[in-house]
Amino acid sequence: MPYSSPRRTPFCFTTARSSTSSGWMPARTPGSSASTSPSPILMCSAAAGNQGGSGQPPKNTRPTAKPFSALRWGYFADAARRFIWLSASSVKAASNNAECSCAVFTRFKSRKHGMAEKRQLRSSQSKILTYRSGWMGISAVPGAGKTYTLSRLAADILLRGEIAPDQEILIVTLVNSAVDNFSARIATFLQEANVLPGMGYTVRTLHGLAHDIVRQRPEAVGLAEDFSIIDESEATRILEEIAAAWMRSNFHLITGYLSPDLSEQKLEDVRRNNLPRLVQNIGLQTIRYAKDQELSPEALRLELDRLPMPLPLAEMGWAIYADYQRALRYRGAVDFDDLIRLALLALKLDPALVKRLRYQWPYILEDEAQDSSRLQEEILRHLAGAEGNWVRVGDPNQAIYETFTTASPDYLINFRRTPGVISRELHESGRSTLSIIRLANHLIEWSNRLPPEDLLSKGLAYPLIRPTSPDDPRPNPPDQPEKITLHSQAFSPAEELQKVAKSIARWLQEPENQGRTVAVLSSNNKRGFDMVDELRRQGVDVVDSLLRSTQATRAAASALSDLLNWLAEPDSPSLLSKAYQAWRTRGDLSKEEKMQIPRVARQLQALRRVEDFLAPQPGSGWPQESLAREDPGLYAELIRFRDLLQRWQSAATLPPDQLTLTLAQDLFTEPSDLAVAHKLSSLIRQSASIHPDWHIKQFSAEVAVIARNQRRFIGFSDEDTRFDPDRYPGKVVVATIHKAKGLEWDRVYLLAANNYDFPSNEYDPYIAEWWYLRDQLNLEAEALAQLKAALSKNEYDFYQEGEASRQDRREYVRERLRLLFVGITRARRELVITWNTGRNGNLTPARAFQELIAFWNKSHG
Repeated sequence: MPYSSPRRTPFCFTTARSSTSSGWMPARTPGSSASTSPSPILMCSAAAGNQGGSGQPPKNTRPTAKPFSALRWGYFADAARRFIWLSASSVKAASNNAECSCAVFTRFKSRKHGMAEKRQLRSSQSKILTYRSGWMGISAVPGAGKTYTLSRLAADILLRGEIAPDQEILIVTLVNSAVDNFSARIATFLQEANVLPGMGYTVRTLHGLAHDIVRQRPEAVGLAEDFSIIDESEATRILEEIAAAWMRSNFHLITGYLSPDLSEQKLEDVRRNNLPRLVQNIGLQTIRYAKDQELSPEALRLELDRLPMPLPLAEMGWAIYADYQRALRYRGAVDFDDLIRLALLALKLDPALVKRLRYQWPYILEDEAQDSSRLQEEILRHLAGAEGNWVRVGDPNQAIYETFTTASPDYLINFRRTPGVISRELHESGRSTLSIIRLANHLIEWSNRLPPEDLLSKGLAYPLIRPTSPDDPRPNPPDQPEKITLHSQAFSPAEELQKVAKSIARWLQEPENQGRTVAVLSSNNKRGFDMVDELRRQGVDVVDSLLRSTQATRAAASALSDLLNWLAEPDSPSLLSKAYQAWRTRGDLSKEEKMQIPRVARQLQALRRVEDFLAPQPGSGWPQESLAREDPGLYAELIRFRDLLQRWQSAATLPPDQLTLTLAQDLFTEPSDLAVAHKLSSLIRQSASIHPDWHIKQFSAEVAVIARNQRRFIGFSDEDTRFDPDRYPGKVVVATIHKAKGLEWDRVYLLAANNYDFPSNEYDPYIAEWWYLRDQLNLEAEALAQLKAALSKNEYDFYQEGEASRQDRREYVRERLRLLFVGITRARRELVITWNTGRNGNLTPARAFQELIAFWNKSHG
């Protein structure tokens, strides 16, 4: 608690009737002068006698404070929550023109009208905002305004006075960018209601929430106080090393799964180039599943030992899991999956912690619930409690992460079907034209009409998307069916890129499209990169930051890498020249300064010995005196840079993360660049703790990987944290459909709608069924099936080879159908879909795409 008191007293707002105005205004604090600027929210305590002796009044009681004559006030700050408190010691008559309107246990005055007048609500939104308590599950279609609705619900709960001063609404979301979005929306709603924002709510990602829980009791879950968290890149590096080691010792254990048709040469190529990645993926799937089932390597070993005969893929997965956890323990670290598992363990082991957190967060609002996993659901179930308040919102038709996570839309679907759960739908959407809505809805209806044995059957779920009413303040764009283009003709992969690039170039030149947005969406990064290259060949301005680290982040990483490279090899003139260019090209430069950069760079490149420049001696090879006479400007620039070099060399003895920050101070002036440098220094510090034998050269290589975009790194520019398509009119955004989720553009191109990217038939090629394996086996699915058989308590749940591969096909094709649905619903006004025949020229249009073409042709002649 932010204050100490033997008993709890209710808090109220103090408002004063202005003597010169008929309206309400915030009361002035004692001694303050009249002002039109916003005043702090003041909270006073009602008489203790109003409480009786319970200390816990009914939630919705509204005691009326007595007039007061004297007020003793003071502020008590809780830095973690930024709460501002005002306590009152006596409550008596105050003045003839003052009144006190109280709300028990709230920092907000209850408002009858809220913010409904600010924006007309759709009928489905209005129903959701009648929520008061309990569990509620919401299915939201694309463009229905779920972020707006959930944020508005949070603000309404606060404005109604439903929580105590030391409580918060907990909003849980999937990604960091959504955290900023929710925080900004809620703050806006509170400001519109003349309430100070930033209090009474907290927005966290699920991993951030798990970290908060574990940090409260690390010793309870077997962690040291100073435990660290490894990022995905370090986890991948550890797995790569373990998988390679397993392959060296156990290659013979996997040869039975290889195609018997492989020649000796092919077999060697597969062993060297393909199998290490496959073994790594099997290990990763095992680790994720085991942690989702809350099984340590030791617990999993016990289960495997009970089997009458070993299961080879499960044994492989266990061996990699055991070595991986051993590597984490050696580093005193956990990974992101551990965070989730250990957070739930902490809640199970500590009822007092659960009780405290339930009080702290009496309302839980969960976004993107279609991407929830079993453990994530269990954490929130523990925090909410059976009698708590838990709202889950998501769209099962946008569940597109099952392939590489333990998430499943079934958790949200089953939650909404649970007896006692309030089930609601956000089915009105103003994002797209009626034509685009019809295409999306037809996919839903078609998949639900297919027979149960069809792989696509019920791959999409109801409800259908409904357009907005005519008087909606944000209506659907005017319908233009001629702006829908579904290309039935076959293109080669190269032809598809060329056709799309030329189409975009023409579209951007048309006057009616000035100020509008356009995107090209692919199902994988490789196709996206190829599209970027083709667009640039055609002279089209491209935004590719959703495919890779943003240009700003890559540039900052590249500059730091160039400086670290020279410090690693200080006798290299070429690296010295690059370091100069990295330093000098930052910031705003005059035309003369820009012209001088290549001259200085050439001087440095031409040095025979760098030490002659850094510490010139009489008769050394650097013509210091003649250069000072003949070109004083160039000489002054070189001396200025030399002073910096000497400073950097002195700093080279610092720990690598501190060295990075020292370099950044001389390189950057933009806050976003400095923030990237701080984040990079944290990555370097983590690498240094894991690899104490590394030198500057290895750390430079780590930063260079980000600069070359071989690893995506989230920086702090606007593109990194809040990607807004409307900021890029006149340019084309290229992204994967996964990265485009939650975004929208006026015109959208969907690439490669063929039976490889969107398979649906038994004979279609599947990405996880590698050519070098026998019988079209998907070994990752087979490994999980062996694990599930080992863990099952049902004696009839035995492992049957091939069944898991067939079942995984069904799950995969349904997810790819949802991916196509997500791609279509990114478009506001115009949609173009193309397909290609693949590298070997044998691919066909995806069955779902063929269905859309037939539907569209029938509907529009």
